[in-house]
Amino acid sequence: MPLQMNREVFITCAVTGSGATQDRSPHVPRSPKQIADSAIDAAKAGAAIVHCHVRDPETGAPSRRLDLYREVTDRIRAADVDVILNLTAGMGGDIVFGSTDKPLPVNEQATDMIGAAERMAHIRECRPEICTLDCGTMNFAEADYVMTNTPGMLRAMGAMMSDLGVKPEIEAFDTGHLWFAKQLVEEGTLAAPALVQLCMGIPWGAPSDLNTFLAMVNAIPEDWTWSAFSLGRDQMPYATAAVLAGGNVRVGLEDNLFLEKGVLATNAQLVEKAAGIIGGMGAKILGPDAVRAKLGLTRRTPA
Repeated sequence: MPLQMNREVFITCAVTGSGATQDRSPHVPRSPKQIADSAIDAAKAGAAIVHCHVRDPETGAPSRRLDLYREVTDRIRAADVDVILNLTAGMGGDIVFGSTDKPLPVNEQATDMIGAAERMAHIRECRPEICTLDCGTMNFAEADYVMTNTPGMLRAMGAMMSDLGVKPEIEAFDTGHLWFAKQLVEEGTLAAPALVQLCMGIPWGAPSDLNTFLAMVNAIPEDWTWSAFSLGRDQMPYATAAVLAGGNVRVGLEDNLFLEKGVLATNAQLVEKAAGIIGGMGAKILGPDAVRAKLGLTRRTPA
């Protein structure tokens, strides 16, 4: 599709993620209160959407506990600032195999593989406006494990999202993920126009280079809405590239811990920096109500 700069941009802040970053920066939030407070600060800084995982409050390890999601949700919704809530539905799809000589049985202690209904339990309970759908399977960077999202699992989860009235954010880590996302829309599992997040630079998915990035951008249907991000020092360059190519922006501590070399960031500082870049390019930054209208979202209350 022809590339044209986006003049009306929204910012998503990915607040904490599930990576092993909890001990690398004091600003990575762990408890529901810390996660919600960081999300609220990001919204005040200009983020229209906050993308949230939860962590064990004591260890900082990634968690799927429903009570933690509910507390984060309730705290954000009770805040004095409006923001669109986007919860991950990516947890529960990790397989860690045995040794290379004996891959089966899998490493049960490290594997976290559950069914579609259980992966969606917190979405049914909390009813966010958006939740993520990781649209493919890939070897993942941080450890020797496979992020597993089979076609059947994605069809089941996508249908549940549609039935719940939650907008899926298709997370595409490589070109084939976009191919399958278009198949889900063609089948009617997901509604068109879809929402896509291009996830760049995550080993071993799409590398953080402009040729791959533009190939993925060109694979997105013209009527879909998309954002993009990359990791670490590439976070802000890809915020710029996304706007120039017609997309929106994601920043946050899930993807990058630093404001500049040697300076640890908060989520609000990363949003402020991205907002400065976007404003400096002459684009308008959209608030949550404008994004709801753009994406056809309905603000709801928890079940």
